[in-house]
Amino acid sequence: MIQVRKKERENAESLIRRFSRRIQQSGVLVQARRSRFQDEEKSKQKKREEALYKVKIRKEINKLKKIDKFDNEALKNIKKRMNK
Repeated sequence: MIQVRKKERENAESLIRRFSRRIQQSGVLVQARRSRFQDEEKSKQKKREEALYKVKIRKEINKLKKIDKFDNEALKNIKKRMNK
């Protein structure tokens, strides 16, 4: 954590300038920007659950397509039922 204390007779502008310089030198901003859009790795259990969810939905979709009753509304209903 970066800390900057106000010196005697120091105005706010120079304090902010000193703080900004200290942050740039530490590399905190560079690291934050680099890791900004990285996703965390999912656990094996989480991946498995997602795969099973996709299999169940695909099965329901195929069933509805065979009886020619599949549309966007049907897809929403399937997802609602699976999330409960």
